[in-house]
Amino acid sequence: MSDHCNIAIGECGLEGELCTIEPMLGLVVFAHGSGSSRKSRRNVQVAQTLHGRGLCTLLFDLLAPDEADDRSKVFDIPLLAHRVLDALDALPARVHDLPLGLFGASTGAAAALVAAEARPDSVQAVVSRGGRPDLARNALERVCAATLLIVGGADTEVLALNRGAYALMRCEKRIEVVPRATHLFQEAGALETVAALASDWFLRHLLPRG
Repeated sequence: MSDHCNIAIGECGLEGELCTIEPMLGLVVFAHGSGSSRKSRRNVQVAQTLHGRGLCTLLFDLLAPDEADDRSKVFDIPLLAHRVLDALDALPARVHDLPLGLFGASTGAAAALVAAEARPDSVQAVVSRGGRPDLARNALERVCAATLLIVGGADTEVLALNRGAYALMRCEKRIEVVPRATHLFQEAGALETVAALASDWFLRHLLPRG
């Protein structure tokens, strides 16, 4: 059984869509990439897979509509990370005690990692899809959450950036390369592979608190 509700996040009243699944095994908060929103088709597809594995999700807008076209804000990682933290603070009481993970794409992955570094006692796992963890460079060595970096094998520039970031991380970590996949994982079966890898990672690392 699932339940959907809308929540307002932060001073800007950013829109978020919370989906809870019974029994609730954990909660994954999504941070979308540049030029995207809470309605990202790729993130929605991954979220649906997580629902099938018993994980609740929160998809929300990192930027207000009047901010989304401002490239300086799209790549403002401290701002985006602050918005992720706002989302965590806006979670309703019924999900407060759930094991917590973050799923980030593109610049949202950097924001997720900075947020994870800021909340080591609550964020247990991070998954990055085609992310830019290099943009979170100052936080990487201090991230405690188990982190999975998923990159397309044909996304060569981003793959190199992920390998550089991976080398700096001290937490439990893994990098998974999806063969022949490009940056948006548009190839047949590529996004399904991402969703399966993310589900397995979260279910392994999201442990009951206490």
